[in-house]
Amino acid sequence: MRVLVVEDERRLALAIKHGLEVEGFSVDIVHDGLSGLARATDHAYDVIILDIMLPGLNGYRVCSRLRAAGSDAGILMLTAKDGEWDEAEALDTGADDYLSKPFSFVVLVARLKALARRIGSRAPRRTVLGDLVVDSAARTCTRAGTPIALTPREFALLDQLARRAGEVVSKRDILEFWDSDPDSDPNTVEVHISALRRKIDAPFGRSAVQTARGAGYRLAADGG
Repeated sequence: MRVLVVEDERRLALAIKHGLEVEGFSVDIVHDGLSGLARATDHAYDVIILDIMLPGLNGYRVCSRLRAAGSDAGILMLTAKDGEWDEAEALDTGADDYLSKPFSFVVLVARLKALARRIGSRAPRRTVLGDLVVDSAARTCTRAGTPIALTPREFALLDQLARRAGEVVSKRDILEFWDSDPDSDPNTVEVHISALRRKIDAPFGRSAVQTARGAGYRLAADGG
């Protein structure tokens, strides 16, 4: 999951970045509102951690401008301690969630994961990658017009890869998306990846399901 941290307290921003990277997130940081707005506009992020009190442009304005521009990234706004007015305004300007300072890092990670799941549920319901079509609403998959029968777990995996086509998705992200026990055997992911290749790639002479060695898997954005 890609995260942008917009926080002018540099020590806090670095602490959040390092902690989230240990958890497997990909994290960028900027320290003022204008840079945050530009970065979030020019790059695709799953979640933006946005402080309210920022130089240049405050968090409210960054949030409202992103929403006005059509951004559907999840926005978690950092508010002052006991700042219920801050919290109310954060939600009014388009934030999805808020967290009061000081906060527990464990709670921050939990909020981010929950937010990512909610954002994923409002992603496009039909993804077209070349001649591969994944319909999340109907839970169907076709390649070159040919229906492909997938198990529920195989479809969930394909749907996750399709929503993030071209990006590397780690085994950890896949297991969390499945709501599996954190101690689940990562080898189960490899089993389902192999099954997907046999069904959506091999019969059509394609290699869309790719392995990023040591990092995870990606679905080629052009369909392979």
